Amino acid sequence: MASLVLGIESSCDETGVALVKSAGQGVPQLLAHALHTQMAMHADYGGVVPELASRDHIRRVLPLTRQVLQQADEVLENVDVVAYTRGPGLAGALLVGAGVACALAAALGKPVLGVHHLEGHLLSPFLSADPPEFPFIALLVSGGHTQLMQVDGVGHYRLLGETIDDAAGEAFDKSAKLLGLGYPGGPALARLAEFGDPTTYKLPRPLLHSGDLDFSFAGLKTAVLTQAKKFEGTPCDQARADLAASTQAAIVEVLMKKSIKALDQTGLKRLVVAGGVGANAALREQLNAACTKRGVRVHYPELELCTDNGAMIALAAAMRIDAKVEAPQARYAFDVKPRWPLDFATIA
Repeated sequence: MASLVLGIESSCDETGVALVKSAGQGVPQLLAHALHTQMAMHADYGGVVPELASRDHIRRVLPLTRQVLQQADEVLENVDVVAYTRGPGLAGALLVGAGVACALAAALGKPVLGVHHLEGHLLSPFLSADPPEFPFIALLVSGGHTQLMQVDGVGHYRLLGETIDDAAGEAFDKSAKLLGLGYPGGPALARLAEFGDPTTYKLPRPLLHSGDLDFSFAGLKTAVLTQAKKFEGTPCDQARADLAASTQAAIVEVLMKKSIKALDQTGLKRLVVAGGVGANAALREQLNAACTKRGVRVHYPELELCTDNGAMIALAAAMRIDAKVEAPQARYAFDVKPRWPLDFATIA
């Protein structure tokens, strides 16, 4: 039986709303989605200010919901399930999405479903023109998370490795800040890196030869700081570009080689790359080249769905329901989970 799932994402600095249609089998269809990013608001502070983020979510979520319903030519009363990001993320920001979702569902007399933010990213390539098939290895590189997962099906995830300190996204952002670049730092560093020589600075590749699938980027950040201090008083655009390129090369090499190692260890022939860092062109180029040599298929979300968005939340909820992993419930008392691991079979 077909059903409409409304998804709300508010875990950090993007407010996302989307509507998907599920037929109970196959990949749910994305009918419409809308997104508001707070990047300009937080740029003056050099990073996300949680209180400002929460207040902006309050202003944006209902207008975005109306926009999505209008785009899909639907009315709120036709929504069958309201899904929202339950965690991980900023507590205040999560509470906005959860509160609005549960209030809407209660008013409609419809069930709700809290979704894991990283599960949304992990499943988002199913909305692409080249969706994956289970099982696969997933490289999750979203904000403060860098993880390698073995994905056997919806709700069945095994953690293979994760960062023990800074995540890849944090390494990009913090290195960009050291280079005097704007917020968000990752895309700014990648743009500057296009003009630099990635072999100029011999930066560390932490845990590259550790024998396991864990990550560490704190040491790389310290090395970038050491080099950046040498620029003080004598700024050189080419030197900054070379350091940006060298930093990106170090991060990308670690992500690529660890992903290949995970594929080799498991024998799987599909790799899914999801999360904001997954939009990085250098990472995609190196992963594509390495995987092509091994006969491995690589799948990415559409570029517009790499960052946080409501589509991935609505999709994850619909896929969990269709797979009978979890049923939505008409219970409107809610909580959020700012810290919430994604390494067990059934999320509870």
